[in-house]
Parts: sequence; C-alpha cells; structure tokens
Amino acid sequence: MKKWFQNLISNYPFLKFLGSRYTLVLLFFIVWMLFLDNYSYFDHRILDQQINELEENKRYYQDEIAKDEQSIKNLNNPGQTERYAREKYYMKKDSEDIYIIDIEEDREKDSLFEAKQ
Repeated sequence: MKKWFQNLISNYPFLKFLGSRYTLVLLFFIVWMLFLDNYSYFDHRILDQQINELEENKRYYQDEIAKDEQSIKNLNNPGQTERYAREKYYMKKDSEDIYIIDIEEDREKDSLFEAKQ
C-alpha cells in the first residue's frame, strides 16, 4: 500500500499535499458542510430562493390590499358605487341604452400586461 502511494506521489507531486491528515480532515469537513449536513450550502440556496419568492408575494398582496382598501373607501360614496357598478357590471338605468365597444388591440395589450404580472 505504501509503495503504491509513494509511486503515485512520485508521478503526481501535488498529491503529496493531500497526504497530510489536516488536509484530509479539511476536505472531509468541506464536503460534509456542502453536501451532507442539514444546514448545507445547497439547502440554504433553495431556502433563500423560497424566501425571496414569498417576500415578493407578500409585497404583491400588500399592494392588492392597499388597492382594495382604496376601492372600499371610494365605494362608501353613492356616486362612486353607481360608477363602479356601471363600469364593472355593465348595469344601467331603465331609461338608457349601453353600447360596449371592444377594441381588439386594447384586449391584446391588457392580456400582455396581465401576463407580465
């Protein structure tokens, strides 16, 4: 065994450094911390990505809550309530006619905008 190792070191001198027990312990520790431990580097990367996604979701939902709160404040006014019902639900008074003009370009822009979000 020793002869084989001496022959290997003579062919590859950089392996002499690997023969040290300190180097072997250090390599074992690095491999353990990178791959095998519960707190490994790769597990932390995955968890950090999940945290970033959750923080983005949190910001999105907070913005949506703020928009909804503003809408609720606006709907307390009867004029705003009527306007909202007319725009969103196409409600009308008995004595009027409503014409809905749908432009295809606007629909495509809206769908692209929604897809980006």
